[in-house]
Amino acid sequence: MANSFDVIVIGAGPGGYVAAIRCAQLGMSVACVEKRKTLGGTCLNVGCIPSKALLHSSEKYEDAKEHFSGIGIKTGKLELDLKSMMTFKDGVVDTNVKGIDYLFKKNKITRLEGTGEITAPGTVRVGKENYSAKNIIIATGSDVISLPGITIDEKQIVSSTGALELGSVPKSLIVIGGGVIGLELGTVWRRLGASVTVVEYLDNILPGMDGEIRKEALKIFKKQGITFKLSSKVTGAKTSKKGVDLTVEPAAGGKAETLSAEVVLMSIGRKAYTDGLGLDAVGVTRDERGRIAVDAHFETNVKGIYAIGDVIAGPMLAHKAEDEGVILAEILAGQSGHIDYNLIPGVVYTWPEVANVGQTEEQLKEAGVDYKAGKFPFLANGRARAMGMTDGFVKILSCSKTDRVLGAHMIGPNVGELMAEVVSVMEFQGTAEDIARTCHSHPTLSEVVKEAALAVHKRPIHI
Repeated sequence: MANSFDVIVIGAGPGGYVAAIRCAQLGMSVACVEKRKTLGGTCLNVGCIPSKALLHSSEKYEDAKEHFSGIGIKTGKLELDLKSMMTFKDGVVDTNVKGIDYLFKKNKITRLEGTGEITAPGTVRVGKENYSAKNIIIATGSDVISLPGITIDEKQIVSSTGALELGSVPKSLIVIGGGVIGLELGTVWRRLGASVTVVEYLDNILPGMDGEIRKEALKIFKKQGITFKLSSKVTGAKTSKKGVDLTVEPAAGGKAETLSAEVVLMSIGRKAYTDGLGLDAVGVTRDERGRIAVDAHFETNVKGIYAIGDVIAGPMLAHKAEDEGVILAEILAGQSGHIDYNLIPGVVYTWPEVANVGQTEEQLKEAGVDYKAGKFPFLANGRARAMGMTDGFVKILSCSKTDRVLGAHMIGPNVGELMAEVVSVMEFQGTAEDIARTCHSHPTLSEVVKEAALAVHKRPIHI
């Protein structure tokens, strides 16, 4: 039947499109429902990809403005062409989403444009048409959230989506939330000339990351020119032609003050997107945070209905959703599938970058785990010196008894790439000694990882 499939995936973001492709590779007939005109979801359209394009462009601009002269390059008069920068960003997005479109055609995946609603187990309605499937995969991702009483208008009070589309560099920008998205986009606009202030409810930035990394990141970002107002909460916002006035109070209570900016970026987190899916009608259970509850095989309490990615528990990361999509597809094909959520790396694409995987020192102490820590600074690395990028360090944590690597925490140049080595070692339950005994090319930044592993056993060479 033309309207019957083995699998219908609702949502074409990283989790959904990867699940659809893998299911098709395994011989299943697949349809994917997407309400956007383009594939790729939030990540490719208004998230990971465009933000990285602007981070890259703004980094080059700041390098030319602040750092090139120090390495013998004279640039003359420097001028920002924001319109062309945005055109570059849009071109990157366009190429990526067209790439997913090509992969759908290559793998003979039927694309259903519109909003998908599950009307019964095994049935999805898109527009006026009903489609049937043996299995339904929900991969609708997440949506931005705001504070009570504060409306995001995407002009003066913007989400990450609006922050990627500003037509001019604001003179001042207040970022509400000191997490990954706020710091990345705050960094973009600071580099391009905005005065940036970050208001964070907690007493430090990057909640959930290793304490030593958080402290170092705060110090570096302050040095770069970002102002931080920590242990503070925003309780109100008033817009006018001049900008936005925020009411800010101490988190522990106290006298309120007013902070004003031309633009305010709301980046306090995201919530599972389950609107219009018909979950209540078919009886799909959700948890206390509105996320879809699933078992170890991603199946909901309703047989044949599955969910992956931001819409279920776990870190809201594109690569986490992709891995879940592949694993679920293989489970549906009768194969085995497994994911270790402790080994999902996280990266903040500021400069320097911040990356983490596994347990933090705080978590190990709380759990009573006896561990060893090895740390090595980029300042002592020849390649980092040659690049003029010596901020930060790599820290590796291992079990005192077995030497098995329990976690790694990095801040420095390209650490998002360097982290892959540690994740691979941890996947194979490897040790700090395994990393230390592995020959690393010289001169490379990766030698900092090796030296940190050597430092676990108090025998680094270059410090």
